[in-house]
Parts: sequence; structure tokens; C-alpha cells
Amino acid sequence: MANDTRPASEAHDVREPAVRMVGISKSFGAKTANVNVSLEIYRGEILSLLGENGSGKTTLMNMLSGIYFPDAGDIMIDGRPVSIRSPKDAFDLHIGMIHQHFKLVPVLTAAENIVLGQKAGLFLDMRKVKKAVEEICSRYGFVIDPDKKVYDMSVSEKQTLEIIKVLYRGADILILDEPTAVLTPQETRRLFGVMRNMKADGKSIVIITHKLHEVMEISDRVAVLRKGEYIGSVLTKDTDPQKLTDMMVGRAVSLNIDRPEPVNTKECLRVEHLSVRDEDGVLKLDDVSFVAKAGEILGIAGVSGSGQKELLEVVAGLQQALPGSMVLYTDKAGKTSTLIGKTPLEIKKLGVHLAFVPEDRLGMGLVGSMDIADNMLIRTYTEGQSMFVDMNRSRKLARDIVDEFEVVTPGIETPVRNLSGGNVQKVLVGREISGEPSLLMSAYAVRGLDINTSYTIYRLMNEQKAKGTAVIYVGEDLDVLIALCDRILVLCSGKVSGIVDGRTATKEEVGLMMTHLKKAGDAK
Repeated sequence: MANDTRPASEAHDVREPAVRMVGISKSFGAKTANVNVSLEIYRGEILSLLGENGSGKTTLMNMLSGIYFPDAGDIMIDGRPVSIRSPKDAFDLHIGMIHQHFKLVPVLTAAENIVLGQKAGLFLDMRKVKKAVEEICSRYGFVIDPDKKVYDMSVSEKQTLEIIKVLYRGADILILDEPTAVLTPQETRRLFGVMRNMKADGKSIVIITHKLHEVMEISDRVAVLRKGEYIGSVLTKDTDPQKLTDMMVGRAVSLNIDRPEPVNTKECLRVEHLSVRDEDGVLKLDDVSFVAKAGEILGIAGVSGSGQKELLEVVAGLQQALPGSMVLYTDKAGKTSTLIGKTPLEIKKLGVHLAFVPEDRLGMGLVGSMDIADNMLIRTYTEGQSMFVDMNRSRKLARDIVDEFEVVTPGIETPVRNLSGGNVQKVLVGREISGEPSLLMSAYAVRGLDINTSYTIYRLMNEQKAKGTAVIYVGEDLDVLIALCDRILVLCSGKVSGIVDGRTATKEEVGLMMTHLKKAGDAK
């Protein structure tokens, strides 16, 4: 399905592309990431790079940005063969990559982060640096305070700083990895406006993303990888989300998110006056109150760092709350238990069937050095009467999860740290759901997942809802939150902006509430 790979304005042009990657292959031990991939990137275009988890998108761009070196193949910049063995080589070729996880020094200012690592002779004239930053901002529409410390910045400000940093260093080929993952709709629109300005200035922009509606909105052309191989590219104006999904997966996939009406809902979790401070004494949650009901999906929306992590960790027994906070769990028989002050093991001994998919997959959810089968034991090793653990049970569960979620792995004996981020998430979600919980909490369950697996997760959430489970779903994609959830709790800077009905709420309304520009009615 290799369509014309040139943007519309160059469909019959003979100009050299800015980047030509020819026959690129890369393996990590027995795992093959890219196989004979050939890709072109043109000046003045925005190219979306799509593919399922483990398809090799980020690996391919990491080779272009100098983080990895290809096992085979050639890279040409403006028609000239080049060797990119380090990020410095990439910068010298005017290539810059903005990673999903920012690489900034929190205690330094924006201007200091921009020049960090640059050769400046004996003295560094910060006035010239700030003037250059102001010129970049004026040229492309950025808004940044050069003197602002990174630790005082919002997520969108940090991302803006990362982009300015590579532009300051001369990049005219930019790679953005999941750039809208933690942005509000308003911040996403501003970013897209900046990207269009850079495109108009002749920059080449590659965006790695799973959000098909954003692909359709911002890109000129879409290139698709599947299982490490290049499938083809298509002009965005000539395709649609369904065609792109079929192209990624290799078969027809339904893109409808079901939301069955809640049936026989009962109170499962009551949170009242919950306040939490972090280890530095910063107030992360401020007087939060809400009710989660069995048989419904309660979504939680908010910009990154609004208290979502602390909220779920308090309920799971992993975080201490301030005096006056209350978290009550009511089981199906009507018995109520308080969870405040309890450890995870004490909560389990209370008979609370709680499943938690944390934001930190390898730091908190799974043990990276252990294989898939051994990670299944983390939830079940205390069960049973024997002094020996049941490895056959854990191996069967591991095989079932690998099959159902289509985990890309050489086998269940593979250490999970060797899996791609999306496949790590599949293992974690599969393990937690297998415990048949009465309360399921998930933090960014589909972050980094391909479209096919994401819809599998949505289906599993609805299955849990139908079984009478209370599902708390922390998400960053407002389209998904509104399509999937029955109610949506909106957090802003640790406070509740309001709770809205998922069937009637709009993305713009929720986005404004996330920044406290709009407040819904009283929490329900």
C-alpha cells in the first residue's frame, strides 16, 4: 500500500527530500526493531509517523537523532550520505528530537537550560541568549519567560522550552515524540499553531503519535510502520482514521467506544475532604471529595501534576493523607471499611479487591528485571496454602495475557524491561484485571498504546463496569474520557473544579475546567 510519498505541493517535484532513510535495519539481541525501512521527509511538511506498539517508530527516529546507530542502511541529508553516531552529530546536521519525557534541569532557568552544554568561550552573554530566544518566540509564536525556573513551569511551558532549545541550536528537522500526551485541548491548539508556523518557515517536522484525530488535523502526510517494516505513506487529505487504523493493524478494526448505561449502581468508594502534601510539604490535593459507584466508570481529567497520582495512591495505601481526610470502601455486601492509614497488604486483608494500574509502569507496577511470568506472582504470591508458589498458574496467566493483548515478546521468560513501553503496559493492565477487582483504578492506561490495543483496554473497562466493578479511569485524551466515562471529575491544581456528565460534557468545557477558567456545578 505504498502511495505517493510526497506532500501535495511536491507530488511531481524532483527536489531532494530533506531526509532520506534507505534500507534501515536495527536489532537488539534477538529482538528486531526495524527491517529494511525506507522513508523520506520533505522540507515544509508535517509528517505523522504511525504504528502499533513495538512497530519501531521511536527506534527509527532515535537513529535519525543519533541515539542509536543502524545495523544496516543509509541516511542522507539533502542528498548527502551522513553518519549519525551521536546526538551531537544530529545537531550538527540540524536535527533535533523532542522526547516525550523532557530532558531539562529543574533548578535552572529557561535560558540556562537552552545554552546548557553549548560552547560559549570564557564568558557567556546571557543578554544575547535571551534576545535570541525572544526572536525565536516572535518568529514562531512561542510564549516563554527566559528567566523562569523550570520547576515553576507548566507541562506545556516545559515542552515549549524543549522545542525552543533545539531551534536555538539550529534544528530545521524536528522530531516530536507524543507531543500532546499531557496537554489540554487549548495547549494542543497553541502547539499546532506553532508547528504550522515552523512548517511555513520551511522546517521539516515529524510527529510520533497515536491520536488519529490530531494526525488528521495537523499532518500533511502519514507514514505507517507495522512490526518494524515500512508499510507505506499516504497524503492526509486522501485518508481517514479508519483507513489509517486498518493500515497499521493489517485488518479492519472498529473505532467505536461503547458506553453502556450503568445498571444497579451502588456506592463503592467515598472520598471526603482528602488533602495530601508531598515530601517537600507542597499541597498536592486540597479538600477533594467525590463518590465512585460500582457499575460505572468515573473519569478523572486534569493537566499533568494536578493530583491524579496522589489521589489514586492514597486509595491504594501508598500515600499518606492529612488529618481530616476520609476514604471509605463499601463492598457488595454493604460492609464499609476505612482505607486511610492502611498499607496495601492491610487493605487486601480487609477483603478489598482493589486493582491499581499506576502511572509509573516499571517503577511501581512491574519489576523490570523479572520476566512476564514472575511479574504475575506479585499479586498472587500470598495466596494459597502451600509454602511454595504456583508457577504453573503464573505461567498460564502470562501466556493468556500475551495472547489476548498481542504482547510483542520472544516469550513469557523475557524480562519486561526488554519490552517496548506499550507492551509493558499491556502486561500490567492484563495482570491487574485478571484479579477480578471490585475497584479498578487506572492511571493513563492507554498512554503510549497503539489504537488497536487502546480499544481493547476500553472494552475491558466496560466489561469490568458490566460486572459491577467501580472503575476510576485517569486519562489525558479528553475525546476518550468523554466517550468512555459516565461521569468525569475535573482536577485543577489539586482542587476539584467540578464533576460533569460524560454524555453531555464537551471537550472545550472540560479543558477550561482543567485550567480553572470555568467551574461546573457542585460535585455530585
